[in-house]
Amino acid sequence: MHKILVSRCLLGHPVRYDGGAHGPYSLLQQWQAEGRIIPLCPEVAGGLPTPRPPAEIPGGQGAQVLDGQLPVLTVDGDDVSAAFVAGARQALALVQKHGIRVALLKARSPSCGNHETYDGSFTGTRVAGEGVTAAALRRAGVQVFNESELDSIQEVLSQLDASYP
Repeated sequence: MHKILVSRCLLGHPVRYDGGAHGPYSLLQQWQAEGRIIPLCPEVAGGLPTPRPPAEIPGGQGAQVLDGQLPVLTVDGDDVSAAFVAGARQALALVQKHGIRVALLKARSPSCGNHETYDGSFTGTRVAGEGVTAAALRRAGVQVFNESELDSIQEVLSQLDASYP
């Protein structure tokens, strides 16, 4: 049975920047009961507190943060890139330890967004891009999904479980 790396906020843990959470999602409850879920909040794992100031990537490209080309900045202008990269490294360590091939991460987050993020202007403007952890996981060959793609994850898990018992 394959494990899934899951953003802790999607499991109802109050780790969002504003101290909030999301969920519950019935499929996640099922996966949790099956022992599939490995929870992680990359931002908290990287050393950031809860609550914390909102942060965004100018241009919204997490891969460029990993490559040292862009920072992650808080709304106050503080550079929190090191914490975001440290959280991504923790995610990669969990992937390696548990043989994880699939991740469910929070949409649009500067850590976890897999299709789009915010542009760094703190105006709610979305851009095509991915968060720092999502980019690191994708580079490592992990399929990254968000909470609107639960059915796709179920499909991938079924295929993985069928081909690698």
